[in-house]
Amino acid sequence: MKILTNGVVIACLLLTLASATAFGNTKKSQIVLAADTKVNGTVVKKGNYVAVFDDQANELSIFKGAKLIAKTAVRLEKRDQKARGTEIQTILEGMDQKLVSITFGGSYENVVVGQSGMQAGAN
Repeated sequence: MKILTNGVVIACLLLTLASATAFGNTKKSQIVLAADTKVNGTVVKKGNYVAVFDDQANELSIFKGAKLIAKTAVRLEKRDQKARGTEIQTILEGMDQKLVSITFGGSYENVVVGQSGMQAGAN
């Protein structure tokens, strides 16, 4: 009986380790938007949100509570220094504020929002 219990415990540990590797790593942080901000064409009203980065899918999701507000493709860029806290970079494009990147506290990488609508090889 003791051998069976030990076998079950070891199997559960292995399953947990394998699932953590398969699902990858997500980063999550509370963010505050001081003004209405466009994220991949979706206007996110000023306020408090949770930003979640999924490194397996290379996607950034913005949540208000449990509700998904915006989702966009992203890419990573290396930083020279580790971020002390979560940093948000935006740019004013015409009359619209647009999300450029988020850097999660403790990270050596910027999560840069993909440029939708850009095409390579235009004549």
